[in-house]
Amino acid sequence: MTNTSTLSPIDERLCFALYSTSQAIIKKYKKSLAKLNMTYPQYLAYLVLSGQDSMIVKDLGQALYLDSATLTPLLKRMEQSGLVTRQRASDDERKVMISLTPKAKALHDDIATIQKEVACSTGLAPECFNALLTQLHDLNQQLRTPQADTTPCS
Repeated sequence: MTNTSTLSPIDERLCFALYSTSQAIIKKYKKSLAKLNMTYPQYLAYLVLSGQDSMIVKDLGQALYLDSATLTPLLKRMEQSGLVTRQRASDDERKVMISLTPKAKALHDDIATIQKEVACSTGLAPECFNALLTQLHDLNQQLRTPQADTTPCS
C-alpha cells in the first residue's frame, strides 16, 4: 500500500514553531534568573504565588499544568532556597499550603525588570505582543478543551 500523503517540513509545523520559540524565550529568562538563583519553573511558580497570600499546592499545580510528582521537588528546592514556606492546612492536613517568603517578595522589582527585558527582546511592538499573547491563550484553551480532540480540520 502506497502512502500518497507527505509530511510537511519541520519549519512548517506549528508544534515546532511553538517548541523552538519556547526554548528561545526560556533561554533568555534562564540567564537573568540565574542571577537570582531561580530556575525558570521556579519563576513560573513565583508568578502564580505572587498574586496570593497562600494557596494549596494542588491549585498551584493546576495553574501551572504540573502534576504533584513534578511540583513537589520544585517546591522543596524553593523552600530550601528560602523562597517559599510549606505547611499543612489547619482545617485539612491533606492539603499543603504554599506561600512566598519575604525574601521572595523582595525579588518583585528584579523579576519585573527581567520580564520587561525579555518582552523587549522579542522585538514585538506592544500591540503585536498583546495580540500574540491573546492568540496563544486562545490556542491553549482550545487544545485543553475536551471537544478539541473531535473537531475535524478542513
